[in-house]
Amino acid sequence: MSFTLYGAAGSGSVPVEAAMTLIGLDYRVIEAVTWEGDAERDKVAVANPMRQVPALVLPSGEALTESAAILSWLADAYPEARLGPTINDPRRAQFLRWMTFIPAAIYSMFWVRDEPSRLVGDDAAAQEQVKRRTAERIAECWRVMDSHIRPGRFLLGEELSVLDLYVAVASRWTPRRARFSIEAPGMADAMRRVDDLPELQAFWSERFPFDDA
Repeated sequence: MSFTLYGAAGSGSVPVEAAMTLIGLDYRVIEAVTWEGDAERDKVAVANPMRQVPALVLPSGEALTESAAILSWLADAYPEARLGPTINDPRRAQFLRWMTFIPAAIYSMFWVRDEPSRLVGDDAAAQEQVKRRTAERIAECWRVMDSHIRPGRFLLGEELSVLDLYVAVASRWTPRRARFSIEAPGMADAMRRVDDLPELQAFWSERFPFDDA
C-alpha cells in the first residue's frame, strides 16, 4: 500500500514529503519540475488537471491536491503521528485558520511572482514591479500571522505539527528566511527548531538544502 506524490525539490511538495517521512509512509516521488515548462507540467496532469505540484495519489487510486489539503488529510488520517490537533483539540480552530491563511494569503502570491507575464504581459518594468510588490505583500502577511500566533516550541505549542512543516518551507521562499525572521520574530525560533529536527536532517539535505545565512 504505497503513495505516489508528484513533486519537486524545493517546491510545495516538500512539506508533504516531510510529513510522510515523519509518519513513516511508503511513498515514491515522481519528480515534476513544473516551472521548467509544459513537458514537466504534463507529467502531473494525470493526477491534477491544474498541472501543479503537489499531487498525491492515495493507495486507493484517489488523487488529492493542494498542499494544505494534503497536509491536513495526513494529520487526520494518521493521528498516532501527532502532526495536527484532532477535531476536539482546543488548538484545532487556530490550526485550520493558519493552514488556510498560508495558501490563501501567501502561497497564492508565488503563482503571480513566478511568472508575472501571466498578469502584465511582456512589459519588463511591470514584471519587476509585480515581483517587488508581491515580495512586500508576502512579508506583510508573515508579519500579520506573527502578530496573532503565540508559539511555544512550535507554532501551536509544544508539539510539532504539519503547520510547522508548511511554514518552514514557505518561509524559505522569497523574501526568504532572513526577511521572515525580521517580520515574524515570534515564529522564527520555532522554524529553526523545525530546520534542526534530527529525524529530518537527511531529508532536508536531499529535498531542500538550506543555509540560514
